[in-house]
Amino acid sequence: MDTYDAADSDEHPMLGRLIKIGLFLLVQGIAVMLVAFVTLLVSFTPGWSATSEQASLLQPGDARSGSLLLKEDGAYTEAIRLGIDVDVTVSGPTLRARVTQVFRNPTKDWVEATYVYPLPTGGAVDTLKMVVGDRVIVGDIKERQQARVIYEQARRAGQKAALTEQERPNIFTNSVANIGPGETVLVQIEYQEPVHQSGNEYSLRLPLVVGPRYNPAPIVQSVDFRQDGSGWGATTSAPVPDRDRISPPVLDPAKNAPVNPTSITVRLKAGFALGEVKSHHHNVKIESPDNATRVVTLADGAVPADRDFELTWKPAAEKAPSVGLFREHVGDADYLLAFVTPPGAEQATQKPLPREVVFVIDNSGSMGGTSIVQAKASLTYALGRLQPNDRFNVIRFDDTMDVLFPTSVPADAAHVGEATSFVSALQARGGTEMVPAMRAALTDKLGDTNMVRQVVFLTDGAIGNEQQLFETITAMRGRSRVFMVGIGSAPNTYLMTRAAELGRGAFTHIGSVEQVEERMRGLFAKLENPAVTGLSAKFSEANADVTPAIIPDVYRDEPLVLAARLDKLAGSLEIKGRVGDRPWSVTLPLQNAAEGKGLSKLWAQRKIGDAEVARTMREMTPEDADKAILALALDHQIVTRLTSLVAVDKTPSRPEGEPLKLSELPINLPAGWDFEKVFGDRQQVPAQLRERHADARDQQAARRPTPAAPDAIRLPKTATSAELKMTAGLILIVLALILFVFNRRQPLLTDVA
Repeated sequence: MDTYDAADSDEHPMLGRLIKIGLFLLVQGIAVMLVAFVTLLVSFTPGWSATSEQASLLQPGDARSGSLLLKEDGAYTEAIRLGIDVDVTVSGPTLRARVTQVFRNPTKDWVEATYVYPLPTGGAVDTLKMVVGDRVIVGDIKERQQARVIYEQARRAGQKAALTEQERPNIFTNSVANIGPGETVLVQIEYQEPVHQSGNEYSLRLPLVVGPRYNPAPIVQSVDFRQDGSGWGATTSAPVPDRDRISPPVLDPAKNAPVNPTSITVRLKAGFALGEVKSHHHNVKIESPDNATRVVTLADGAVPADRDFELTWKPAAEKAPSVGLFREHVGDADYLLAFVTPPGAEQATQKPLPREVVFVIDNSGSMGGTSIVQAKASLTYALGRLQPNDRFNVIRFDDTMDVLFPTSVPADAAHVGEATSFVSALQARGGTEMVPAMRAALTDKLGDTNMVRQVVFLTDGAIGNEQQLFETITAMRGRSRVFMVGIGSAPNTYLMTRAAELGRGAFTHIGSVEQVEERMRGLFAKLENPAVTGLSAKFSEANADVTPAIIPDVYRDEPLVLAARLDKLAGSLEIKGRVGDRPWSVTLPLQNAAEGKGLSKLWAQRKIGDAEVARTMREMTPEDADKAILALALDHQIVTRLTSLVAVDKTPSRPEGEPLKLSELPINLPAGWDFEKVFGDRQQVPAQLRERHADARDQQAARRPTPAAPDAIRLPKTATSAELKMTAGLILIVLALILFVFNRRQPLLTDVA
């Protein structure tokens, strides 16, 4: 066989050229194969590149406050606008809120608008009205799937329709179809909620923005099926299966004017002479028609929806009433709501037991800005309150975790000083892997039953996999009690209250640095004093369905809150328990109950919460829990995860053939959050932990013809591009093989020629 190298090309110029072409093609083929191979490797690496899917850059001065511009075909057009009005009436122990969302379409297109927004965790949503011109269309409660079908049919038929759906107990979505060019549509929802009481203070909270949620990546597991001859495959477990529905687009406040201007009015009718009335995070104007009534409005007019509104009030007398009993008659039943504050634990003679306190602090990216300052100040204060006979530990987490000491250590000056230095050095970054931190905190290494074991968990709660956290607490709580401290302007109160309930602890919110000492002092009053335990409730004559069925322990200054459905309003209610080591009881004649409003809704909402807890604790099967929840929701006409409100205008308004564009309305970043910490630190996160919040709502993605919003950072996709990359890689490999074959055949074809 003859051999030759490139030097022979001088004698055979044509052959040399062919060899060079062949080598070029060979190198080209190898390069293509390498690209394909790298593409395949990348397809198996969870990426969280910054996918912004933004409509356009909002130019300074181009839009008024509360408006957005979309760039389409090279021209700017104003996007759909949203205004919000919240009107609250407080009547003694309960409040009734009406939230009006005003959707205005300044474009030339027919639009469907969707808006994700928060509501109080304990609110029972029961009313939906859609106002179109002079027509008012009242919504109906339907099973969730049925309501969605009704809405979609109306949308396709060109009819105006509104749909209210619950994504979480504190996250809802309103969808409004067929808003015509230049039209304004009002959507009004109403809910009932109990007033919160702590010691001498009453309060209400209006959440105004959904904080971006961290959603852990789907877990992919290989499964071996070879025993039955079918080979192997993979299964995917999604910690947040509805991640697309709780992740609206978020505007960068450095590049966009605030949106969704909100006005608030609170008509406060406390039922007793009022003392101090205070708004903690907004400037307000307070009018006083009489000594038991206040009208509270925002002093600055409409404000951006970027932080919770919190209002507190105290009685003019030194001490709030220790007992409140309210009744309502609906249908053939009476409903009762009781607030009973046990006497202070200082009356107990029991000497406080030494404590083991495990502090957990969230230093993830969502805690950037003022939140991490509040959290560090709170934890530093807590460390200073430890007693010499206490033991403690500190855990910090983002998408990684550090446990300061191998096990809990004595609270002496040296250990407290080391912990204080550890806390002061913390910086906010990365994701929010909360479940491993909770597992570590609940792991009882000491096992010392002579010590009270407490977990103090400081976080904004900005995760989507709440259920995983609840299941962890249920499985591992043992003798620990979990105290949740909500940090920041818009904490996830659903996570906080449910985690504290399952952990047999309490929830405290700190919304500003100024509140740190006051709120932490109140928390330590709970930590340092024994709980009121062994509580029970008994009706002397009436048959009652009481919620909660198992009455939890209550802490200092906390009232015991009971709701009951009675067959008759007769006899008395006796509540018993132990304050420290001493028995305590109180008897309440039912005939003394004052008239209340919306108590039947609150009873049903609390019963639904009981069913959800029983499901988490595996005291009810998922099927039985869903059956109970659906029956309560339909009987009492309230929105749940299984029921929705839908309203349809029977007259078609969108002309046949006119396209319908989807506009998913963006939200503001919660006040005090650092946009770069939430969305800009991605390159620093370990590769195996990079999956983040979801981006868009899969059910609507197929019909989304317009981008979401200017500079709206859509939370990065999680494991959705692997199939595309694999397909591209395979195509490139096939192309490379074809080039190889073509390259190998070139000399043969030349020889034949």
